[in-house]
Amino acid sequence: MFKIGHSKDVHSFVEGRKLILGGIEIPYKMGLLGHSDADCLLHAITEAIIGALGFGDIGTFFPDNDPKYKDISSRYFLEEAAKMLEMNNFAICNIDSTIYLEEPMIKPFSHLMKTNIANILKIDESLVNIKATRGEGLGYIGRKEGVAAEAVVLIQSTQKIKKL
Repeated sequence: MFKIGHSKDVHSFVEGRKLILGGIEIPYKMGLLGHSDADCLLHAITEAIIGALGFGDIGTFFPDNDPKYKDISSRYFLEEAAKMLEMNNFAICNIDSTIYLEEPMIKPFSHLMKTNIANILKIDESLVNIKATRGEGLGYIGRKEGVAAEAVVLIQSTQKIKKL
């Protein structure tokens, strides 16, 4: 059995915070506003996994008004989603993700993000894809007001089918 999950996450830029994407700190003059570290890429991947499992959304498990998640690394959320997969006998087939931002350039960091995500999920790097695109001056992305990320995750059951 195969299942697909999809998610999109958006955070606005704010001064005084680090920019964390894919679990990697990226040098930039601003970071993202959020209750946790606001890593919208890890949030989108986490929620896509939760969605593929049919368990709702990221806020169901990690509400943004719970003080225990204040400033927490979003790595924690992805690690918990990986545990959900294993406990429910599913494995990741692949992840395809897109980061939407005008700046900074992500290309120098995309391999580090890919490696980090694969390590967190204990999967081969070939199963993780990260792309980035700009807003070309249009909308909140083009105006450099924030960052968005989308992820699609394909999972497969690891249970053996019993023959009668």
